[in-house]
Amino acid sequence: MTILKWLVIVAAIGYAAGLAAVFMLQRAILFPIPARERVAPASAGFPQVEEHVLATADGEKIVVWHMPAKPGRPVILYFHGNGDTLAGFFPRFGDIIADGSGVVAPAYRGYSGSTGTPSEQGLLRDAEAAYAFATARYAADRIVVWGFSLGSGVAVALAARHQVGRVILEAAYSSVVDVAASAFPIFPVRLLLKDSFRSDLRIAQVKVPLLFMHGAQDATIPISSGERLFALAGEPKQFIRFGDGDHNDLDYFGASAAARRFVNAAGG
Repeated sequence: MTILKWLVIVAAIGYAAGLAAVFMLQRAILFPIPARERVAPASAGFPQVEEHVLATADGEKIVVWHMPAKPGRPVILYFHGNGDTLAGFFPRFGDIIADGSGVVAPAYRGYSGSTGTPSEQGLLRDAEAAYAFATARYAADRIVVWGFSLGSGVAVALAARHQVGRVILEAAYSSVVDVAASAFPIFPVRLLLKDSFRSDLRIAQVKVPLLFMHGAQDATIPISSGERLFALAGEPKQFIRFGDGDHNDLDYFGASAAARRFVNAAGG
C-alpha cells in the first residue's frame, strides 16, 4: 500500500505540474513568435510593396505591407499563421500581385516589428486597424479576407463584424479551444484557455462567399475541425480537401491556384 500511495502522489504531482505548465505557457505555445525584427519589403525581394505602420485602438503600432491593387482589381486582406513573418509568407502572393490584385498584410503585435504582446483581443484590434487601412483605399466589396491557420480565427471575427467581398479560410479551426482539447486531452483546457478564438460561434454571421482549404494529413489542425466549421457556415461556400496535404504545404497541391481563381472571381 505504501508503494501504491507514493505512486499516486508522484502521479498527482506530475499532473499538477503539467497542468501548471500548460496554463503558464499557453500563450507561448499559441503565439511562438519566430522573429520580432522588422524587415523592409525591398529586403525580402518586393521593392514595389509599400510599408506602413498603423496605430491600433489600444495604442500599439503594427507593421503592414501593402501592394496596391490596380483599378477594379480585388485586394487580399491577409491574416497570417502563428509561426509566420511578413518576409516569410509574402512570396506566395507573387502570382496574385502579377495579375494586378492587391494585398494588405498586417503583422500581428509582437511579430515582424509590430509592438506589443499577442492575445486574442489584441489580434482582433490589429485586424480592425488593418481593415480601416484597407477600406480607406478600397470599396469593402473588393476586399477578400484570407486567414491561414491561427489567422482564420482573426478572419472570421473580422468578416462577422464588417462588410467584405469574400473570405478564404485555409487550415481553419472551429475554435482554438477544440484544437487545444484535442492536443491535451488529459487537461481541462476548456476551463484554462485565455484565447479561445470561437470561430464556431461567429461563422454564421459571415454572409459572403466562403472558400475553405484544408489538408487531409494536417497534423496541426485536424481537418475534422475545419469540416466542423464548414458545416456551421452559410452558403455560398465550398470546401477543397487536399488529400496529401499537411499544414504548411498546401501550395504544393494547388492551394494558391485555387485561391487565385476565387480572388479573380471577386474582381470579375
